[in-house]
Order: sequence, then structure tokens, then C-alpha cells
Amino acid sequence: MKLLIKDPDALKDRWGKRPSDRTAGELLSSGVVALDKPEGPTSHQVTAWARDAIKVERIGHGGTLDPQVSGVLPLCLGKAVRLTDLVLSSDKEYVCVMSLHGDRPVEKIRSVVSTFVGRIYQTPPVRSSVKRQMRIRNVSSLEILEIEGREILFKVSCDAGTYIRTLCVDIGEALGCGAHMVQLRRSRSGSMEECNATSLQDLRDAYVFWQQHGRDAWLRSIVMPVEVLAEPLPKVIVKATAVDALCHGADLTVKGIHMLDEDIRRNALAAVMTARGELVAIGHMQMSTSKIMASEQGVAVKIERVMMDAGHYPRMWKYSTDLGDE
Repeated sequence: MKLLIKDPDALKDRWGKRPSDRTAGELLSSGVVALDKPEGPTSHQVTAWARDAIKVERIGHGGTLDPQVSGVLPLCLGKAVRLTDLVLSSDKEYVCVMSLHGDRPVEKIRSVVSTFVGRIYQTPPVRSSVKRQMRIRNVSSLEILEIEGREILFKVSCDAGTYIRTLCVDIGEALGCGAHMVQLRRSRSGSMEECNATSLQDLRDAYVFWQQHGRDAWLRSIVMPVEVLAEPLPKVIVKATAVDALCHGADLTVKGIHMLDEDIRRNALAAVMTARGELVAIGHMQMSTSKIMASEQGVAVKIERVMMDAGHYPRMWKYSTDLGDE
């Protein structure tokens, strides 16, 4: 999105640190790892192994993968655990092998599969951990990569909470022959792709290399800043003078805004950032972009989760009534 400047005369940001300049220790205290989960262990087991490998106290995974499923498993470290729900709600991409229970013409297969793009209705499988009731999910794309006899290899991009096993069954029913999922791999979770995912062994080796030799480049290339979790959200850039007030629990007022994305809607979840690209907090918009640009006062963002520690920026507010202002 294009950033609109609310206050062109805001004090230049001379504090903080760009996420790309953080040390390995800082990243481990609030970072994200795109782990390439192998087939076999549960997501909980892999997360526990990662915790032991890099010696972190708090760790959580975003989006459970069944034991027989491989692929991108986001791990949130330290304070980043507070944003695990953003990972869980992000869209996903999978590569799947589906087996038909009967022969069907290639043209028929492609025609039927194409009808599953868009809004679909699903009932979670019996073994799922959620309530079994009909729900709507969106499939943004479904591409057949290869057809060999009754075996179909396809790639699908979809909403979080879409059951690919159920999708295969539904496609089989639509074809009138039945089908089941043979193999599944998650190739993307939100902005985290498999090309940037790391193995558990590499994660452990990178940590040991840092501990024993003091070189952190490898580990820093694996552990991403917490800001990657906020990439899908609209952004509000705050003035340096307002940052510490937000860290003390204040809501963000119009006077504390330097820039913001265009066309943000009221009630939208937004990321409150510094000019250096640091995530300060997550909150819900109390005004739209157009209303903020036309206003001189009022609460613009109701802060829900503060991610930055108080004191990271200097205190530049005097009275409690000024929190979030200059």
C-alpha cells in the first residue's frame, strides 16, 4: 500500500534499531523461525525439540501439521508468541497428491477441480480437534501440476482452517468415483515459504556455531524478526515522540501518527510501527484512513498488544492526558 503522510513535520526518528540490525540474542527473544517439519513427529514434538536446541524458554507453533504431513511450520520465539494467532489466521499453500478410486478422463478431472476455486463449504473430519459443523472457506487458487493415471498432483492456496483431506474427498464425490489424500506438504504459511524454511538440524547447528565461535550470521539468517508476522497487516507509522507512551499502555491518538497506509478501514487490525520498521504494538483502528487524515484529535488506534519494551525509546510525554500525543 501507499503511505500517506499525516504530519510532514514530525521529529526525525533518531532512536531504536532496524529489525535487520538486531543481534542473534535479540532475535531469539522475539523472533520467528520457518521450520521445515519432516514427516513422522507431531508439531508439538518438533516444537519441543527446537526449544531444547536453541535454549529458549517460550516457544509456540502456528498451525498444526499432522504427523504424516511435512512442510512449513512457523515457530514463534519469546515475545513473538503473543502473535501466534496472526500465524494461525494467515492463508496457507499446500502441495498434495490425491488418489482417485476410479478412472476419469483428464478433461473431466480438470473441469471438476476448477469448480473448487472460490468459496467452498466444508465439514471438518471426525479426527479434527474442532467442532464438526459446516463452515465456509475460500480457495484462492487450485492448480493441477500433474496427472498420472489415478494419481493427481496439485497445488492449492486457501484460507487458514481449510482441510485438504476433506477437499480431496469432496473432489472425489464430485467426480463420482471417490478419492483420498495420499501425501501432503505445506509450502507456505502467510509470508513464510518453504524456500526459506530451515531444518531442525540446521537450526541447532547454527545455534551451536554462534555459542561456540561467536559468529551469528548463520543463526540470524534463520531467525526472522517478529515484524514478519505483521507483514499482512495495514501499517500505521507513529512519531518517535509517541512510542514510549504506547509502550506504557496508551492508545494511539491522531496527533501521534506520522504516516499510515491508505484505505485502512475502521475496526481493521493494524500494526503500529516506528519509522525504522520496528513493531510497537497491534491494535484495532478506531478511524478509517480518510477520517484520520481529516482529523486533528481523537483515538485512532485502540492498542491491544504491546510488543516493544518501555524505555526502548525515550520518554517524551509529560502528563497522562498526553499519552499517545506529542
